[in-house]
Amino acid sequence: MEKTAFEGWLESVSATFLTLNDQQRNQSLDHLISLSGAVQLRHLSNGLETLLKRDFLRLLPLELAFYLLRWLDPQTLLTCCLVCKQWNKVINSCTEVWQGVCRELGWRIDESIQDASHWKGVYLKAKLRMMQLKDQEAFETSSLIGHSARVYALYYKDGLLCTGSDDLSAKLWDVRTGQCIYGIQTHTCATVKFDEQKLVTGSFDNTIACWEWSTGAKIQQFRGHTGAVFSVDYNDELDVLVSGSADFTVKVWALSAGACLNTLTGHTEWVTKVILQKSEVESMVHSPGDYILLSADKYEIKVWPLGREINCKCLKTLSVSEDRSISLQPRLQFDGRYIVCSSDLGVYQWDFASFKVLRVIKMQDPANLSLLSFGEVFALLFDNHFLYVMDLRTEVISGRWPLPAYRKSKRGSSFLAGVTSWLNGLDGGNDSGLVFATSMPDHSIHLVLWKENG
Repeated sequence: MEKTAFEGWLESVSATFLTLNDQQRNQSLDHLISLSGAVQLRHLSNGLETLLKRDFLRLLPLELAFYLLRWLDPQTLLTCCLVCKQWNKVINSCTEVWQGVCRELGWRIDESIQDASHWKGVYLKAKLRMMQLKDQEAFETSSLIGHSARVYALYYKDGLLCTGSDDLSAKLWDVRTGQCIYGIQTHTCATVKFDEQKLVTGSFDNTIACWEWSTGAKIQQFRGHTGAVFSVDYNDELDVLVSGSADFTVKVWALSAGACLNTLTGHTEWVTKVILQKSEVESMVHSPGDYILLSADKYEIKVWPLGREINCKCLKTLSVSEDRSISLQPRLQFDGRYIVCSSDLGVYQWDFASFKVLRVIKMQDPANLSLLSFGEVFALLFDNHFLYVMDLRTEVISGRWPLPAYRKSKRGSSFLAGVTSWLNGLDGGNDSGLVFATSMPDHSIHLVLWKENG
């Protein structure tokens, strides 16, 4: 058939084909296929493959493609990045998608950062760290050696660890290098807290002292307790120091003058923890910015509105059992919004605005499992054998790390958590530095640190 005649015939057949219904069209195609040979069938197969495939991500407007990508789970997103360069480019340019992925993991999102590759990197590094936690590959260990007697007091801040010992000394260590920066002669230390200039120590000799790091001189001494001082906290803005003691009292001191301003009574057990912190929430009895003092013994946590007046009255008493059948562990945490403490039943979290229990995390063996630190996404716990990371969204242990036979302490002061910002969500940069420290029977300090370049 000549070309002109063929084109005319094809146009006529096409016009007739368009007038048919779907069933008639299908029958026509079936008949034509039955008449076709191998060459025609091969041509048909190749053509159909091209016609049926549609790169919807390339064809869609970018805004609509971003909308569809939000419905994919993270693993599918990563798989789609491997399809082709165009898909990878589109997916890697969608900031909202990767912010959403990180938000679903519980991370805090800084909306000012609009770089999609940043959030994808945060996600990938966080997932890698989670895999390392599961496989016991996230941490490494080291030791600090220098004390000649039991190390009882530990305090960590900004990469520096302070240790107080029965050898009548306190030392300040650079955790990263393991070097001792300062070593000063003190009394026996049951608790320590420091800043750039000074060190405050509470002692088994019933006194509190303030020391100058650079000279080792005693700046101030606080006398008045009739039992060992187990916990201290201070605030330079208020010029106030607070202390908890085995004499069942909490004392409020003038930090610079050393004079006792008030003795708070009401505890019937050793006061093992005091915390001085600003409130970040408002209620009927306190406002944001008010200074709050928390004190804890074996059974109760007491709340004192210290910032309003020195002669304050107890605002609230919290406990986990009215009959004192359940004791609290000496791990109290307060960030201005929530109070967290572990007990023989599990971990309790109170809302500071209402003083209501928000959640109770019950564990299989709470009598032996202790709380170290509590965040928005993770909690750090430990027992006699392991350090545990719990995902607070599922209350499932995400990973663990073996611990040596550390020195046991019922009061709990001979171990602590290091950097805690990662407990609010791994952000790609806060998985570094000290994780856990504890004193050992040989008077050394055992450190657990994040493994670099995770």
